[in-house]
Amino acid sequence: MSIPKRYTKFKHDYSEVAAAYESMNDSVHAAGPLDEKTRALIKLAISTGARFEGSVHSHTRKALKAGASAEEIRHTIMMSLPTIGLPSMMAALSWADDILEDKND
Repeated sequence: MSIPKRYTKFKHDYSEVAAAYESMNDSVHAAGPLDEKTRALIKLAISTGARFEGSVHSHTRKALKAGASAEEIRHTIMMSLPTIGLPSMMAALSWADDILEDKND
């Protein structure tokens, strides 16, 4: 999985802050019973609702790594339709497809 250049630079420039952020993330993930794939799909759903393109890209990659299928990723995003509306859902679907279609090339 490719780490975005911006995050790599952030880790280099602010290593202590990045380490604290990553430690908090690890603690949150370990705090409950959800498996890795479920957590990845939930984070994808949150990113979709927040309309964070970079996060949708990142969490699509993480969901694939955790064993989610392209169909499960797209379904997760489509679940947002009644809540965030068609234009926002379609945008997130296109962001996920940036990764899913790249994976198939």
